[in-house]
Amino acid sequence: MDKLNEYAKEGLPTLEKAKLLLSEAESLNPGPWVEHSKYVAEAAKLIAEQTSDMDPQVAYVLGLLHDIGRRRFGIIGMRHSIDGYNYAIENGYDLVARICLSHVAFKYNNNVIVVGSWNGTQEEHNFIVDYLSKTEDTDYDKLIKLCDYISIPSGFCLMEKRIVEMAIRGGINENTVPRWKSTMEIQRYFEQKIGKSIYKLLPRVVENTFEL
Repeated sequence: MDKLNEYAKEGLPTLEKAKLLLSEAESLNPGPWVEHSKYVAEAAKLIAEQTSDMDPQVAYVLGLLHDIGRRRFGIIGMRHSIDGYNYAIENGYDLVARICLSHVAFKYNNNVIVVGSWNGTQEEHNFIVDYLSKTEDTDYDKLIKLCDYISIPSGFCLMEKRIVEMAIRGGINENTVPRWKSTMEIQRYFEQKIGKSIYKLLPRVVENTFEL
């Protein structure tokens, strides 16, 4: 039975629809972000399968669509988060919309920090901060943040490799290290939750990390 049918009314597309949406987005704006999204989805499913209170199919769909805002050609930087939110809301996918925002932000000293280079408007930035300041991360929010940091277009890797790659590409600022610490705390949270290292679940981590 497709458990996603139970969640459709709560803001999720079916698995088949999610795959179609990603395929359509790829035709509009092809790039490595699509394969990255697929690996985020796979990692999320593999980790969720080890829990007793998360739905692997829900995790998979949220992983597939967390970067759906990149469907707009030419939009780079963290603007993709609000574009994804707006697109998901327009289509009735409230849970996807939430993930589009939450995966690019974290809370530090009681403030919501949007990571990376913000290339949207100040009004859009303020909306994200206000939205996330009124919510607490669910395990799905945490899971997609984690999987975003262990997934590259060629597969799964150690978080440290992804951190270095993102720092080289986007630079660092005063919020960079707190962001890394926050994501590592999420890793520890899930490893305690499932009773093992997340890397034991992910195929070819060593090969992708060291490009063997």
